[in-house]
Amino acid sequence: MIHSLFIINSSGDVFLEKHWRSVVSRSVCDYYLEAQRANPYDVPPVIATPHHYLLSIQRGGVSFVAVCMQEISPLFVIEFLHRVVDIFQDYFSDCTETIIKENYVVVYELLDEMLDNGYPLATESNILKELIKPPNILRTIANTVTGKSNVSGTLPSGQLSNIPWRRTGVKYTNNEAYFDVVEEVDAIIDKAGATVFAEIQGYIDCCIKLSGMPDLTLSFMNPRLFDDVSFHPCVRFKRWEAEKILSFIPPDGNFRLISYHISSQSVVAIPIYVRHNLSIKSGEQGRLDITVGPKQTLGRSVEGVKLEIMMPKCILNCVLTANQGKYNYDPVSKVLHWDIGRIDVAKLPNIRGSVSIASGANTAEINPSINVHFTINQLAVSGLKVNRLDINDPLNTSSKVEFSQ
Repeated sequence: MIHSLFIINSSGDVFLEKHWRSVVSRSVCDYYLEAQRANPYDVPPVIATPHHYLLSIQRGGVSFVAVCMQEISPLFVIEFLHRVVDIFQDYFSDCTETIIKENYVVVYELLDEMLDNGYPLATESNILKELIKPPNILRTIANTVTGKSNVSGTLPSGQLSNIPWRRTGVKYTNNEAYFDVVEEVDAIIDKAGATVFAEIQGYIDCCIKLSGMPDLTLSFMNPRLFDDVSFHPCVRFKRWEAEKILSFIPPDGNFRLISYHISSQSVVAIPIYVRHNLSIKSGEQGRLDITVGPKQTLGRSVEGVKLEIMMPKCILNCVLTANQGKYNYDPVSKVLHWDIGRIDVAKLPNIRGSVSIASGANTAEINPSINVHFTINQLAVSGLKVNRLDINDPLNTSSKVEFSQ
């Protein structure tokens, strides 16, 4: 499957390489770097070379390039690369070039355990932490003095069972289960406020702290909303296909239970609106006026609002006044950033002022695009609703369950 893995920084230098099945020269990365130079913002995830296939992801300013010698399902490899980054973030709190370099030893130990002869072996965080202890100052000093490593001398307990994602003998004084339903809306809205295109990417993250070997069943009021779904390996897929019910024995700790996609064919109510106007007065002056407000939020507050206005190239500078938040304009990239924060319904955020236009510029088609980012807690835009959660607890202990959207 995967023969080698190369980790490349933003400068195009390979600062870490790991080989499993055979040693592949790092010169193979030239194909990836060439594609990156041709289009830095749209590198093909799969690059075919005369003798190899390069599959890559980019996260945190770092590129992870896996090298395969034969044809293979690309999504399988790409999913594994994302799992590698998630494990690094869980162990080191972030996944940047500096942090990876500071934890070279643990990184190589993790990669050794996550793949066996190029095939995935242990990819669950709770199982890996039984095998390789997360780094800390005291453990690092002790290992340096004694010459020991972070790797345990015994196999994780879950690896010896038919449920390899959960360790055995789990016991908690207080049994708790938390479910976070998170949805990200991507939409295109025209100047009149009509939705041209909208789709939703969602996922359910869990934090399970239950004793023993609990068996959970989660059902939804409207499971037909899902157009495309991917599951954690713990989910019983046949029952989902037959009844649209999630039945699973969960891992211990944090994990992503399900990722789903809702296409533009479903009605998506955008919970925020933007009124904007860029008019040209006379000569080399123009007027910009933007107002942001909430709609269809069911009483929930809109937070973390940020606007990126892609101004036309003829705009030289902006002199604006914002009644809420802060703004800055980059005359080089021609991007106006407006950080609003939380929307105050009593006084809607507004920014207005004059813009300077280059002399002789064609102002016939000045129509800037606006990117809007926002967060609404306790609201699922898709309308997804949880019906019930059943816990079959063999230890008969009381459990606490909490949902948030």
